[in-house]
Amino acid sequence: MKYKINDQIPDSEVFQLIDGNPKKFQINHFFKDNKSILLGMPGAFTSVCSNKHLPNYKDNIDKIRSKGVDKVFCISVNDPYVMDAWAKVSKVENEIIMLADPFGDFANKLGVLVNKDAKGLGMRSSRYTMIIENKVIKYVAIEKETGICDLSAADNVLSKL
Repeated sequence: MKYKINDQIPDSEVFQLIDGNPKKFQINHFFKDNKSILLGMPGAFTSVCSNKHLPNYKDNIDKIRSKGVDKVFCISVNDPYVMDAWAKVSKVENEIIMLADPFGDFANKLGVLVNKDAKGLGMRSSRYTMIIENKVIKYVAIEKETGICDLSAADNVLSKL
């Protein structure tokens, strides 16, 4: 990862599905004047993302909010339609804001873009979790392998809030 604690997150175009239509945003738009958590995931509907990382945050959302977190975001190198469908299937659409980084631009700027061609996934993001306050990275936990969700899990990040 190119960015570290006390760095401002890089700006990049991301997408969100709003009323059934993809809408483009600058990612910094979401992190202005608030305390947020950003979950970086390799892919929607993939096993560790769907069975551990995302549900772990959903299950702990009340504890996270009680620690002063305003918003929780999830970003992946997927399109906005896939991210929206994943939110609905995972029942997180009212708790976690799903962002799409379809071209991997944000992941590339962060330095977390990884090649997963061997698994048929193409370019993806490493698995990480960040605490961001007013666009500034206050904490980051990045996994050594995309198939692991330990450092980036809610149980560990809660202690950093």
